[in-house]
Amino acid sequence: MTFRKHVLLSFFIAACLGGAVVADASAQTSRSGKKSAQKTEAMFPEATRQEPSAKPSPKVGKKLGKLIDVYNGEDYAQTRALADEILATAGANEYDSALAAQLGAQAAYNLDDNPGAKAYLQQAIDFNGLENNGHYQSMLMLAQLQLADDEIEPGLATLDRFLAETHSRRPEDLILKGQALYQAERYQEAIPVLKQAIELAPEPKDNWIQLLLACYAETEQYPEAIALAEQQAAKNPADKKSKMNLASVYAQADRTDKAAEVLEALRAQGQLTEEREYRQLYITYANMDNREKDVIAVIDEGMRKGVLKPDYQTHLALAQSYYYSEQIPQAIENWQKAAPMSKDGETYLNLARVLWQEGRIPEAKQAAQQALSKGVRKPEDAKKIINLK
Repeated sequence: MTFRKHVLLSFFIAACLGGAVVADASAQTSRSGKKSAQKTEAMFPEATRQEPSAKPSPKVGKKLGKLIDVYNGEDYAQTRALADEILATAGANEYDSALAAQLGAQAAYNLDDNPGAKAYLQQAIDFNGLENNGHYQSMLMLAQLQLADDEIEPGLATLDRFLAETHSRRPEDLILKGQALYQAERYQEAIPVLKQAIELAPEPKDNWIQLLLACYAETEQYPEAIALAEQQAAKNPADKKSKMNLASVYAQADRTDKAAEVLEALRAQGQLTEEREYRQLYITYANMDNREKDVIAVIDEGMRKGVLKPDYQTHLALAQSYYYSEQIPQAIENWQKAAPMSKDGETYLNLARVLWQEGRIPEAKQAAQQALSKGVRKPEDAKKIINLK
């Protein structure tokens, strides 16, 4: 289980600005400013903002209707042109301008213009004319785009404002803040936010759990990480991913015996099907005392199944395991396979040393010469073998 500093943020943008907001605006413009008979359900019922009366002005109402039609027709370039026209209209009120900016933002986003989308969204928020659903969806989208563009502090500021004003307890909103805090390397702050999101979600996503595990690992809170990983594995006994996560957490906490136990159980059940899984198991064994035979057995099985590739790392692990289990001919054979694939000459030099120890002097000199050709940290060591009488 590995985690990048820049976490891929989950986006909820596609439907973030449309839907109820556009439908409501369409109803109003078609009824000459009268409110729609159907009231849209409040997405943020605990919002502290006093909701303005969403009503287009008579002067701009027809332009808004056309803007909505063009947007719904997915002509995003024309949507932006009409939005800009309304924004430049002297008689436009706060609602006209805010809705035009909101639809301009969605059009810009669909045209892959994130800077333009962010500028429109900031206008939509500043005009303060939309009902709460549209106003706060705009604020949330702005935060998401800022974070996606690595504008971490501005994104967090926008997101904090959104959460403070809406009092939102939606797990997907909280997880966004947790992701942002992780991205900002503020791991300790991220932990309670992520825990709250996971607790509130009926079915928290696996990547949410992994993110919390990553924060625990970054802050070296291994008992908490182990407890969470064990809980998830117990909750989903047939889920391989939760078991792999548990093995990784054990390994990070230097409990390699427990990590090996989990991985070996998966292997016995035939659930190791990917190269990285076999590699994780044999590396775990390699980090334990006197488990060379297990390393060899895992690699042999993985290669026999075609899951493990006969690459540099695989042959090097075999060479070392055979060597420390005193199976020297097999160790030499695998060093001979690994050395040509090495990026430098260090593996050739190790091969030369072992060949020399075994009295295979001509082969040792040849390996030492190849080590020099590929480059080694201590050329004098290779030269000593080459100059042997």
